[in-house]
Amino acid sequence: MPSDLPLYTEGDPISDQRVPVGPIESRWDRRRFSARLVNPANRRNRSVIVVGTGLAGGAAAATLGELGYRVTSFCYQDSPRRAHSIAAQGGINAAKNYRNDGDSVHRLFYDTVKGGDFRARESNVHRLAQVSVEIIDQCVAQGVPFAREYGGLLDTRSFGGAQVSRTFYARGQTGQQLLLGAYQALERQIGAGRVEMHPRTEMLDLLVVDGRARGVVVRDLVTGEVSTHFADAVVLATGGYGNVFHLSTNAKGCNTTAIWRAHRRGALFANPCFTQIHPTCIPISGDHQSKLTLMSESLRNDGRVWVPKNAQDTRTPNDIPEGERDYFLERMYPAFGNLVPRDIASRAAKNISDEKRGVYLDFADAIARLGAHAVQERYGNLFEMYERITGDDPYRVPMRIYPAVHYTMGGLWVDYDLRSNIPGLYVIGEANFSDHGANRLGASALMQGLADGYFVLPGVIGDYLADAPFEPLTQDHPAVADTVSEVRGRVKTLLAVDGDRTVESFHRELGRLMWDECGMERDEAGLRKALDRIPELREEFWQRVKVPGTGARLNQELEKAGRVADFFELSELMCVDALHREESCGGHFRTESQTPDGEARRDDARFSYVAAWQWTGAEPVLHKEDLVFEHVQPSTRSYA
Repeated sequence: MPSDLPLYTEGDPISDQRVPVGPIESRWDRRRFSARLVNPANRRNRSVIVVGTGLAGGAAAATLGELGYRVTSFCYQDSPRRAHSIAAQGGINAAKNYRNDGDSVHRLFYDTVKGGDFRARESNVHRLAQVSVEIIDQCVAQGVPFAREYGGLLDTRSFGGAQVSRTFYARGQTGQQLLLGAYQALERQIGAGRVEMHPRTEMLDLLVVDGRARGVVVRDLVTGEVSTHFADAVVLATGGYGNVFHLSTNAKGCNTTAIWRAHRRGALFANPCFTQIHPTCIPISGDHQSKLTLMSESLRNDGRVWVPKNAQDTRTPNDIPEGERDYFLERMYPAFGNLVPRDIASRAAKNISDEKRGVYLDFADAIARLGAHAVQERYGNLFEMYERITGDDPYRVPMRIYPAVHYTMGGLWVDYDLRSNIPGLYVIGEANFSDHGANRLGASALMQGLADGYFVLPGVIGDYLADAPFEPLTQDHPAVADTVSEVRGRVKTLLAVDGDRTVESFHRELGRLMWDECGMERDEAGLRKALDRIPELREEFWQRVKVPGTGARLNQELEKAGRVADFFELSELMCVDALHREESCGGHFRTESQTPDGEARRDDARFSYVAAWQWTGAEPVLHKEDLVFEHVQPSTRSYA
């Protein structure tokens, strides 16, 4: 793309109009009090659609059903409990201070703002820290089997970016156990008739009528039927967009379609270039792979990360003596050691090694100190998973790891009430941008998903639903008919191309381009190269993609084709966002903006804002929301 062509235009600035003023410690309480309520008897007349059944969506649907609203829930999986939240391993943060090690709501708030490299709103982050203590009580009441100490108290461990032990866990299966808690609460409401569940159903567009979000257009993935569902409000809880890189730790079905369709209908997309690279994943083993496997950050509690001091050393790790090993995280960041935040650990690993060699995560010291049984109690299922995939026994041989795409901090723009700029459209969990800035701390995704679903959304959605019910809609409404026609036309077009390249081949090529040019490191030349190639590849996709079968039955290639088509559009916006942000912060690392020792260099004077992008069909429009820091002053992050 020629450098003199405009990539975007700049529109009016925006701001969060619903965040309360006054002391930050009481803002959430004051907002809950000021929000209008809906009488319990009237809630039966208010309807809400929730798309997604992970921790955020499952918790939201269950809680709204418990409150008495009429809820319709959708997921593309065959069961709500198959949502990708089930794959989360290490734990969930909460400022309970059970260890009496100096933790507090304010410290969790401080660590999260600092960990996000000062690119998150203070008010949202403080609310997250405040609500975290309630989440644990909620989950224990549901029967979630958190790990316990010998005396019966809930156990905690440490995660990156913190010097306290605030992470509650259930071995290496924390996401699974938390999701089962939300799932049983959701199933209770389904059984009570307050939640109507639609599995194997994918949202393909948002219905916006008279400026309000009033429903969704969905496709039954078994029969192919396209249908509409109406409601007074729509909640998107559809997760992140890490699969734009093709290879990521996300489940293969994770996609951006729901939030991208909402973006095309007018919802602002915030900070799309803020993507997280996780430092401890099993390295790529060949071109045949369709995804990557995460090894929990919790392993860095006891595992030590190292590489051979001689980069050309070809000996097996057990043959390399202690004196010839470089424990580079402990050397570079002695205050935090192996538990530095993910963005810092990932860049350090990349700078000292490469994809083929990886780095080692070694448990020999922990086994000698604690015993193999104690290590097995903490990480047994993770060790077993690693051995099944690699054939190596991590009790005897150090794990080989390397960074990989794991999470996206960007997402649809929302205000303090989690409401997008489209009235009636709420966005929760990883699908929004609100809490993590430019880098998420480990064990905070589960915290945000459950905070949004169980507490925040139910506490504020009544303020909007107090004006409902809205005018009834029918299939004949022009806005509804037009949207349905567009969805069916898109499906028909994908089937009609009948080209000679598979969807997977396009996805793999796009993903490699994004990883190379908009991955762990970005620079102007690489981003412009990507912006040249993406439109060419997208045009080729619509001319050569091969989607076999029909749209009238189960057709997974058709599902993938629609998702990859949306990834093409999203990837272009990600590169524009990364190119415009001429600074390094968190997971966004511009090689032109680094300190002499290779650390990220922010530019607060120019870029201390949320970049919220508006869809136009041509050059996107940038709306800036200035970030104001009153309680945590931006500074150079130091973990040394």
